[in-house]
Amino acid sequence: WDWWNAWNISGVDFRAGINTETYKYYIDFAAAKGIEYVILDEGWAVNKKADLMQIVPEIDLPAIVEYGRQKGVGIILWAGYWAFDRDMENVCKHYSEMGVKGFKVDFMDRDDQQMTAFNHRAAETAARYGLILDLHGTHKPAGLNRTWPNVLNFEGVHGLEQMKWSPESVDQMKYDATIPFIRQAAGPMDYTQGAMRNATRKNYRPVNSEPMSQGTRCHQLALYVVLDSPLNMLCDSPTNYLREAECTEFIAAIPTVWDETRILGGRMGEYIVTARRSGDTWYVGAITDWTPRDVEVDLAPLGIGGTVEATIFRDGVNADRKASDYKRETIRIDTAEPLKIHLAPGGGFVAVLAPVR
Repeated sequence: WDWWNAWNISGVDFRAGINTETYKYYIDFAAAKGIEYVILDEGWAVNKKADLMQIVPEIDLPAIVEYGRQKGVGIILWAGYWAFDRDMENVCKHYSEMGVKGFKVDFMDRDDQQMTAFNHRAAETAARYGLILDLHGTHKPAGLNRTWPNVLNFEGVHGLEQMKWSPESVDQMKYDATIPFIRQAAGPMDYTQGAMRNATRKNYRPVNSEPMSQGTRCHQLALYVVLDSPLNMLCDSPTNYLREAECTEFIAAIPTVWDETRILGGRMGEYIVTARRSGDTWYVGAITDWTPRDVEVDLAPLGIGGTVEATIFRDGVNADRKASDYKRETIRIDTAEPLKIHLAPGGGFVAVLAPVR
């Protein structure tokens, strides 16, 4: 997510920022990792004009879209709701013809009749032009995506973007362990996880230009299983992901839609263990609040039976001191035995259970 990581990339020979070179770099990274889309967030259109046809001179948008097409990476454009609404038909027609794949629309910020009508109008118009839609800056979903399945995601959540500015008093870990039981019941959410800078409770602080998450690295990885998000972000900088090859490989490969979901344990506001199936592979993710805990997970409800190959990311032995500490291992486990998990404060756990071939 370019905006979340403040366009911070290093080790390149150009000035990083809202410009064509930076987005080509993002596209190269996405193509190398098998990531479907790059979003151009706020800044590609001229600021405070509410006119999405005015593009900043540093951006050659047709060239970026074509470069992405050649690399197999689609482009999604951010748009403020007012600019999108005032010229919706023309904007959707123009950019769909250019080859843009969809829009992330933001700043609706209300759930009254006017904004609800806008969301419906945006969904219908985008669908006519073959465009996907991410309704960011909006209220929780209420079934719109069942009518218009081109609407892939909704915000309506105190997501990871809040860590750019939230004070140390904010308890995001308690929140994370609560939303699966409450907000998620309404439908998918644009939480935007994936931070590679991770902080313990006492080490967290807001740093807008180089943000961090509360909680451990494995907490961030587990959120890709625990949270329902059909259009999933990798919020951090390619530079940070390239340093973290194991975690990046896991995030880039994880499905975003599922064949089956089962909750294997939990207590609202404290912890949750979620299992999701894609084909014949199960993904198990667990997160906790700031309380460390040992959890035994019964895998029998998954109906796997026998031995599976498990790729596991677990909190490292020092994750309570250095939140980025984790251990990855690939082992064979007997699914008749409970899976024993230790979660560090603000911790997490994720496992990929695949049939032995």
